[in-house]
Formats: sequence, C-alpha cells, structure tokens
Amino acid sequence: MYIELLILIGLIVIALALLFSFVPLGLWISAWAAGVRISIFLLVAMRLRRVPPAKIINPLIRATKAGLDLKIDQLESHYLAGGNVDRVTNALIAAQRAGIDLGFERAAAIDLAGRDVLQAVQVSVNPQVIETPIVSAVAKNGIEVKAKARVTVRANIERLVGGAGEETIIARVGEGIVTTIGSSDSHEDVLENPDRISATVLEKGLDAGTAFEILSIDIADVDVGKNIGAQLQTDQAEADKRIAQAKAEERRAMAVAREQEMRAAVQEMRAKVVEAEAEVPRALATALREGKIGVMDYYQLQNILADTGMREAIARMGIEKTEDEK
Repeated sequence: MYIELLILIGLIVIALALLFSFVPLGLWISAWAAGVRISIFLLVAMRLRRVPPAKIINPLIRATKAGLDLKIDQLESHYLAGGNVDRVTNALIAAQRAGIDLGFERAAAIDLAGRDVLQAVQVSVNPQVIETPIVSAVAKNGIEVKAKARVTVRANIERLVGGAGEETIIARVGEGIVTTIGSSDSHEDVLENPDRISATVLEKGLDAGTAFEILSIDIADVDVGKNIGAQLQTDQAEADKRIAQAKAEERRAMAVAREQEMRAAVQEMRAKVVEAEAEVPRALATALREGKIGVMDYYQLQNILADTGMREAIARMGIEKTEDEK
C-alpha cells in the first residue's frame, strides 16, 4: 500500500512538471499582475505554434506599463516574420518618451528591413557625428589641400526604409569638399576660409534620399600637401626632354647612315678610277709603239701625274686631320 502511494505521488509530480513546462503558468500570473489580461489557453496556443510565450508576453508587459496599446497578434506576427520583438518594443517606448511619432507598423517595417530601429530612435534624439576620411583635392594654383570633416546627422525615421546609409553621406561630403577646393583660386583661400567648404557643401542638399538629416558640417582639419602643378610641369618637361633626345638620336642615326652611303659611293668611284688607271700604261705603250706620242710627251705626262698624285696626297692628309679633330 505504501509503495503504491509513492508511485501515485510520483506520477502526479511528473504530470504537474510536464503541465507547468508546457503551460507557462508563472508567465500568465506575471502578466495578470502587470495588468495584461490574457488567457492561459492563448499561451498554450503559442506553444503549439512554436512561439516562445516569453518572447511575446514580456515585451507586451513593458509596452503596457509604458502606456502603449499593443496587441498580442501584432507582436506574434512580427516574431513569426523574423523580427526582433524586444528591439521594436524598446524603440516604441523610447520614441514615446522622446515625443517622436513612431507607430508599430513602421517600427516593424524598419526592423524587418535590417536596420536597428532602437538605434535609429536614439540617433534621432541624440545626433550622431560621422567623421570623413582625409579628402585630397587640388586648387587652381596646383597646390594640393587635404581636408577632414565631421558631419553631424540625425536619423530620419520617415526615410529609414529605402534610404541610403552613412557611406553615401561620406561619399557626398567628400565630393563636395573636392568641388569646393577645386574651384578655389589658390590654396590660401581655402586655408583662410575653411568655413566656405562647409557652407558650399550644405547648400548641395547632400542628405536627399538618405536615412539621415544633416545638421552641420564642420571642417576638422586642413593641411597643405604637394605642389601637384609643379610636379606635373616637371614630369612634362622630363617627357619633352626624352622626346627631344629620341629625335636627336634619330637624326644622328640618319646622318651616320648617309655618311656610310657616301663613303661607299666614294669607294666605288675609287675602284673605278683604279680600274681606269690600270688601263693607262697599256694605252701609253700602244701609243708609243704606234708613234702617236713622243718620249718628251711621255715625260711631260709623267710630271703631270706626279703633280696630281702629290695634290691628292695633300688633300687626303687634310681630310684625315679634320676627321681626327671631330
């Protein structure tokens, strides 16, 4: 009898444990104590739909205590859609405290879009400072100017879904800085009036189509870089020098080729002269045999040839001396 009683008590304990593990009785009591009127059967139905009741009831309790009128169906459908119920609820509470008009549907849409809706509300209340990287640009006088800006932005709740992020703000501000510096007559104008960059950039309406509203653009640092204009002129002069050297080398090569051609022509002419001179003794011998010239004519011709040879030798010596001097 005693053993049967122990078995019965054990079965009752196991049954109650299974019941309380499936039916969140403690959560139901907490909800009723917080003024959230829900049915115990609704919690059981959440279990059957594979929705953790604590993920829905605890945010609902916080929202009710904050004075928000949220429905269980809204929170449960958002959870089933893959949203973060806790973050959306906290964002709605923060928006209400800050006086920002933010409804559940928009907050849920922002959360499902992949943005942190709570952080967006916080940035809307406390503006965020975005620091741009160092932007380099060249003024009209060829001097490089490096500038860095701090952009104070506030989240625009209405444009969070589909609006561009911080990268777009940074890119647009950088473009505005480059345009302003590039339109300046000299780098001194930029250094004297850095606020001119801020004013010009703000006039462009850079926050259009983004999830932020630009409040101010402050130039944090301005430095002078390289003399890009002088460097470009130096590079151009070096390029012109190389072109001139190449053309001079081309002309020299052509002159050498012409000289070689002339030497070849002279050598050919000399060969013909030598060949012709080889025929002279034969012609003289024939003329002497035939009596066409006398002995005195022959000696006079030899004197003329000797004089010509001497003149040619003197001319060759002058040419060789000139080439050695070159």
